[in-house]
Amino acid sequence: EMSATASLELLKAHAVISRSWLLNKLRVVNKLRAHSQFPTPHSQLIKWYDHEAHKNFDVCADDHCQRYQGITRASTPQAVEAVSATRGEVLMYEGKICDARFSKCCGGAFEEFQNCWENVRHPYLIGQRDSQTENKLPDLTVEAEADKWIRTSPVAFCNTQDKKILSQVLNNYDQETADFYRWKVSYSQEELSELIHKRSDIDFGKIIDLIPIERGTSGRLVRLKIVGTLRTLTIGKELEIRRTLSTSHLYSSAFVVDKEYKEEEEEQEIPSRFILTGAGWGHGVGLCQIGAAVMGEQGYKYEEILSHYYPGSTIERQYK
Repeated sequence: EMSATASLELLKAHAVISRSWLLNKLRVVNKLRAHSQFPTPHSQLIKWYDHEAHKNFDVCADDHCQRYQGITRASTPQAVEAVSATRGEVLMYEGKICDARFSKCCGGAFEEFQNCWENVRHPYLIGQRDSQTENKLPDLTVEAEADKWIRTSPVAFCNTQDKKILSQVLNNYDQETADFYRWKVSYSQEELSELIHKRSDIDFGKIIDLIPIERGTSGRLVRLKIVGTLRTLTIGKELEIRRTLSTSHLYSSAFVVDKEYKEEEEEQEIPSRFILTGAGWGHGVGLCQIGAAVMGEQGYKYEEILSHYYPGSTIERQYK
């Protein structure tokens, strides 16, 4: 079984980033709220979801707020020990509290903040590989490199199927998903066109193509062009893409598309099926929960885990 020490180090890391994330959120939530949509031409719909998504409370239970599930979830003895051991500790960068984002599984590479939310670059939320042994990360903003990366299974901390490790970060219903590092989703033409119509409230007609326009440092799509028989529109950012292509949330926007066609001559221009092959679970920015769990099992201390996922940051005690 996973050692108690490894589990405690993971919980300490989570305690520090949760505290940092909440303090950062509370610090900015009362400021002028940023617009979530670019002033774009009619051919584009670029949105991101942040503080303005709910104005009457600070956190919700959706992916938007890191799947926050209430304070009762932190009541295990080890969680209490981790919170007490790190009391007052927050992540800092150049005198400011870090915006300590985290997701379930980065898919082997970190995404950068500005590719998911507003166009502000945080030096501690940068693109790099989720490994201490394999340092070279291909340029996944290049389509050919992203395609190769997503279709293979590179070495990474979060590339694991160890159920004992996964149980540390996944709820029972999430553990039913075993293919989070690399996954596939298949839609018939009818399923996809109806889904996109329902989720976007835009009738594209039949879907002709899903074209990658811009990718981030983890291979996640920042902008995707949807080409239909009635309408063409480029959408983004990553969560808008995931919401449009799933009844809830697609695992991530790091995917490549394959199309199948029927043999009938009159239908050869309209794909009969779309197959999405993807990487990771969530936005991929900041701490990778599954990767952090593996690091804890491999003997890394919580300070080392946080330094890996938030390079250049420091842990400072802000109160006793």
